[in-house]
Amino acid sequence: MRTFSEFQIIGHVGKVHMVGQTLRITISAEYGKKDEEGRFVSKPYWNEVTIFKTSRYDWIKKNISAGDLVIAMGTMRQTNYDKDGQTIYTVTLAADEFDLLAKKANAAA
Repeated sequence: MRTFSEFQIIGHVGKVHMVGQTLRITISAEYGKKDEEGRFVSKPYWNEVTIFKTSRYDWIKKNISAGDLVIAMGTMRQTNYDKDGQTIYTVTLAADEFDLLAKKANAAA
């Protein structure tokens, strides 16, 4: 039996930047709720996805900007390393699929 761990995020882009040989994109997922007065309170959670495919770098850099609505899907990998005698655990969200759903709305329009 094949086993796997995967993720899907639909959210707005915060930042696109290179880290070493990978492209990293922060995406907010919104988990807002209503407060005691019935008003919606925003509660964004930021996730950083990693693009390892160099063939996607140029397209993302040319077509994706902060505020754009995107979808990212891929695999999750938990890793750990030792730092000053302590084990540090991290999770890498490796995006195999990444696409633009909508450009950021223009506030002046």
